Amino acid sequence: MEKGWKEVFVTAHDYKAEMAREILENEGIQVVVMNQHDSAIQSIGNFYIYVAEKDETQATELLKNLKL
Repeated sequence: MEKGWKEVFVTAHDYKAEMAREILENEGIQVVVMNQHDSAIQSIGNFYIYVAEKDETQATELLKNLKL
């Protein structure tokens, strides 16, 4: 990922990645979702959620219950 972005959430489930994106965007936080799933075998790989460095603390707090 480019400089200035921080990973705040990782999941193997597309629905959790979508939930994380919606939670953060509803708070005005810009989000980048990277889909690293294998194109042939969808059960292999993860979704990575990145936010700007300045939003890392707030994003982590907002997503803490989603990690459970």
